[in-house]
Amino acid sequence: MKPRIVIIGAGMAGLTAANKLYTSTASKELFELCVVEGGTRIGGRIRTSEFGSDRIEMGATWIHGIGGSPIHKIAEEIHSLESEKPWECMPGSSEDLVTMAEGGFELDPSIMEPVSSLYKKLMDFAQGKLIQESESKEEVDYYSLAAKAFKICTSNGASGKLGVGSFLRQGLDVYWDSAKERGEIKGYGNWSRKLLEEAVFAIHENTERTYTSAGDLLTLDYNAESEYRQFPNEEITIAKGYLSIIESLASVLPAGSIQLGRKVTKIEWQPEDPRPKEMENGYATKPVKLHFYDGSIIYADHVIVTVSLGVLKAGIRENSSMFNPPLPSFKTEAISKLGFGVVNKLFLQLSPTHDQEIKNFNKFPYLQMVFHRLDSETRNQKIPWWMRRTESLCPIYDTSSVLLSWFAGKEALELETLTDEEIMTGVSMTISSFLSDSRSFKPVCSHKFINGNGNSVQSIHGQELKFTRILKSQWGTDPLFLGSYSYVAVGSSGDDLDMMAEPLPKSSNCGCVASPLQILFAGEATHRTHYSTTHGAYFSGLREANRLLQHYHCGGFSELLHH
Repeated sequence: MKPRIVIIGAGMAGLTAANKLYTSTASKELFELCVVEGGTRIGGRIRTSEFGSDRIEMGATWIHGIGGSPIHKIAEEIHSLESEKPWECMPGSSEDLVTMAEGGFELDPSIMEPVSSLYKKLMDFAQGKLIQESESKEEVDYYSLAAKAFKICTSNGASGKLGVGSFLRQGLDVYWDSAKERGEIKGYGNWSRKLLEEAVFAIHENTERTYTSAGDLLTLDYNAESEYRQFPNEEITIAKGYLSIIESLASVLPAGSIQLGRKVTKIEWQPEDPRPKEMENGYATKPVKLHFYDGSIIYADHVIVTVSLGVLKAGIRENSSMFNPPLPSFKTEAISKLGFGVVNKLFLQLSPTHDQEIKNFNKFPYLQMVFHRLDSETRNQKIPWWMRRTESLCPIYDTSSVLLSWFAGKEALELETLTDEEIMTGVSMTISSFLSDSRSFKPVCSHKFINGNGNSVQSIHGQELKFTRILKSQWGTDPLFLGSYSYVAVGSSGDDLDMMAEPLPKSSNCGCVASPLQILFAGEATHRTHYSTTHGAYFSGLREANRLLQHYHCGGFSELLHH
């Protein structure tokens, strides 16, 4: 009988592995291959959708650096980078953010730029990019400031438990201590200079939260920052949608090899020498037994598990029977220690209420929001707490009437529980606080509901607008994901990512295992330097496919593989 490989999950990692196994020389004759997917669609955390007349991404959005990215290479090959239909963050989108402070005050660059530069340099230091031997005095000054902040943070010898958030805030304190006396500012209502600087700094922290999925930057490991790798050059979105990459990978597979609606409930494997095996049609069964939600069973020689870290975390809890026998301690410890956060996107459809054509509609600004702290007595109490760590509210491209906002951590989870009406009310109250008294935009903001359907009316630039509908992602409560992407949490390290990638059962000292490579692991949370990304998932799928191909090549199938 041919070796049977079952891949759990039809996302980027799973379909990359399937594509590689199926297209490799002679593998069609060598393996019996299938992909089982618990959901009703392929793509996993990639989900291209439509909203109004626009193409949007509910999940993965960016190609993070086009220099060397395999995702960019595929997108070029299949001509997915151009489209006649508009799409989210398409080229030409305005980069001219207008930064407004709560209460309707537009911030002067003299307040924004020093704090924004400080934040960037602190992150450069954490990532090993800011060096002392610089030709620029400014760079040397920033290096000294960051080094002092790091020294203070690690003065008790706890450098191995330092969170990025602690370092950043210490850096801000050092900046304030070392800054020359600066006069107070006028024209910003109840905002002081220091409060504004802290709030601007928080904008960048909140952006970092969505980048990393660490709901609290105090839990994001400092040491891991210098190990994470990024591709060079610009970051772009995919004109024809991220799903086009997935569909391309899946297109080579024969019909029927991807089985949807096949949720795995238990994976039985054999960590020791195989027990006497059951017989199936007169043959000894294979070492791995997969149980499905509908009661069906598949036996396999090898299973590539590509489920999210969130699902694995749920799968190792005491009341879970996902793995039988349970995973070994080195694997469960890595799963437990690594971070897995929630990031959600909120799309809101704006439309004029008086038959104005969209093309004549004075655009909603690219609004970056500077909030008072949640515990501040001067905050606008009508703004809900879950909006206060949202970095911006922007059209998805220049001429779009669809607005987008990102949420992370507990705010992202709260968003999933709210009704459309509650969300529109909260966003409307926030817009009123930021734009109602704006010298730049002079909108006359009112808030009411019309037609009894919860549509929220606003007037911006003298034009009355309404939210007609919203769309939000819900990655945190989706049982097939239970979150968005992984990060290295304080208390874990890159070694844990390597442990995530280790196949089971582990080889003995002599290197002998009766049934090797029963369970292999792929997915973004198994890549040491590119975790949290689609290209990290892609690389992991290739890695596990190549591991199996190499296994059979070394096991006497070289003639088949080089046929």
